[in-house]
Amino acid sequence: MGFISHLIELRDRLLRSVIAVAIGFAVMFPFANDIYTFLSEPLTRHLPEGSSMIAIDVASPFLTPFKLVLMLSVVLAIPYLLHQLWSFIAPGLYKHEKRLAMPLLASSVILFYVGMAFAYFVVFPLVFGFFTSVTPDGVAVMTDINRYLDFVLMMFLAFGIAFEVPVATILMVSVGITTPDKLGKMRPYIIVGAFVIGMFLTPPDVVSQVLLAIPMWILFEAGLWASRYIKAQKPAEDEDNNTAATATAAAAAGAGMSSMETAVADALIEEEPRYQPMTDEEMEAELDAIGEWEDEDEDDDDEDTSDDGDDVSSNDSDDEPNKDDESEDKKD
Repeated sequence: MGFISHLIELRDRLLRSVIAVAIGFAVMFPFANDIYTFLSEPLTRHLPEGSSMIAIDVASPFLTPFKLVLMLSVVLAIPYLLHQLWSFIAPGLYKHEKRLAMPLLASSVILFYVGMAFAYFVVFPLVFGFFTSVTPDGVAVMTDINRYLDFVLMMFLAFGIAFEVPVATILMVSVGITTPDKLGKMRPYIIVGAFVIGMFLTPPDVVSQVLLAIPMWILFEAGLWASRYIKAQKPAEDEDNNTAATATAAAAAGAGMSSMETAVADALIEEEPRYQPMTDEEMEAELDAIGEWEDEDEDDDDEDTSDDGDDVSSNDSDDEPNKDDESEDKKD
């Protein structure tokens, strides 16, 4: 595909993504107030009797549920959006990259949703219960609906990203940035970093900070275990690939094939071959093939030289009668 064709395909993917979000928004907008009531339930449950949420701005009763439904339509459309992104970039990936990317994409979406659910069902009741319990006497808790929505969205995003720790761990190990052993030795620093991140991503209270830091630590341990498992499975795959490459090189050496011809044969055997460095057997086979070619070239040069010599001698023999004729003419 040319550059213009790629741009056209990208435009089509983006258009489909926008249409998917618009369809979700159109379906959920009639229920915007009910959805906001469900979202605010963890707070309203802990409000004192007679208290309620308020709307400070004039347009907040309309714009706040509108923003909530729009964000919810984007979140629910994430699997389809990632599918469009995957369909665009998948043709440019190798087979082993596809095998690694598909599980990571699926697990990242699931973990993001799990993080949001954990924030709603576990964190919000504890945090709002703590806030309302420490309210000074004479202060009525009446939260603005727009500020509450901003707070909830920030918490959803923080916990959704925090739950991506296993995916990030596996990616760093897979691309060679670090190793499971190094990550294991850095465990104390990672635990402290989890609490620091929880301090910045959550409100200034200890409860929400701890509730974010502890799951991040547990998910890091899960990602570390998964990366060790994947790392342990890799040597077996590499050994199989090296065995196949050795067998191919031996067959190529027996048939007098070059490394380029061997690569073509590998491409015919596997749909998308993965690059492997040359082994000692392959290098010896390549050197033998080059030596045979040089010997064949020398034999060809010798044959050409002998043929030229025969032609020269025949020409000399043809010229000798002409010299005798010239001497006879001079005598006459």
